[in-house]
Amino acid sequence: MSTSKRLHFALALALALVVAACGGGDDDAGSSGGGGSTTLTISGSSTVEPISARVGEAFNAANPDVGVTVEGPGTGDGFKRFCAGETEVSDASRPIKDSEAASCAEAGINYVELKVAFDGLTVMTSPENTAVACLDFADMYALIGPESEGFNNWNDASALGAELGGTHSPYPDAPLVITAPGEESGTYDTFVEFVIEDVAEERGQDAAARADYQASANDNVIVENIAGNPTSLGWVGYAFYVENADTLRAIDIEGGEGCVTPSDASIADGSYPLARALYIYVNTDMAAENQALADFIDYYLSDEGLASVAAAGYVDLPAAEIEATRTAWESSR
Repeated sequence: MSTSKRLHFALALALALVVAACGGGDDDAGSSGGGGSTTLTISGSSTVEPISARVGEAFNAANPDVGVTVEGPGTGDGFKRFCAGETEVSDASRPIKDSEAASCAEAGINYVELKVAFDGLTVMTSPENTAVACLDFADMYALIGPESEGFNNWNDASALGAELGGTHSPYPDAPLVITAPGEESGTYDTFVEFVIEDVAEERGQDAAARADYQASANDNVIVENIAGNPTSLGWVGYAFYVENADTLRAIDIEGGEGCVTPSDASIADGSYPLARALYIYVNTDMAAENQALADFIDYYLSDEGLASVAAAGYVDLPAAEIEATRTAWESSR
């Protein structure tokens, strides 16, 4: 099933679960915690969304009176809702920012951070673009960073890339068409942190991507635009690349020890320079008051629940890190 179809199914499932949760009124109906129907709301990262949607579907199958809605507007938007007390769980493709943690603290929202998977930001182009096989951080800054605004051709960035020591400059003489996540996305934040922040600081620039590319909160739009343009450039979570590998080509990334292709193995062992962790954040006060939520997180962190990580196209945590996550959850209760 393609990413687009899978996510459309997940959204349809979420709506169906809401209806099921709101419609149950029989005397013998009860959530996993008893006492009638319950709806759990998860919002945040579109990268983590496919994992949580699969977990929600399986949990609902065993607990039909617990509806689970899963939304993916972006990590930043998810934390806004979470810190306003509007959601029980926040999916995140990066750790919570200090400013977001302060907002939660001000609102009296207590939470626990739970690492659930590994991902690798995948820099992609069309399979037709055979001129670009590998990029290092200097190359990507020259093409996508704050000083590249107005560069409409790959070759426009060649002088800047050479100045920065980009090992793959000069770049081809071809239109540069960039589609990537916007500022609401944790995938955007992670890319800026990994690729742009240090160079921007050294050069007195804002730590941000250029403002003149096509930004989208919808990963499927990013995938479709990259696949549909022969000289495209962009980035998205690894699972979306894997699901669409027949229409996309991953660009290898050089982090100082040669060009590395994103793969399960290179992401798991950290040799891929854009590997990162994925998280869920749980409102611990709500979990203490709502047995259905506590049971849902128990299931999420079980072997059966975490099987959704690989099923969604991401990379499993090693056993020691899974146990650390489970310990963090138990300690929060």
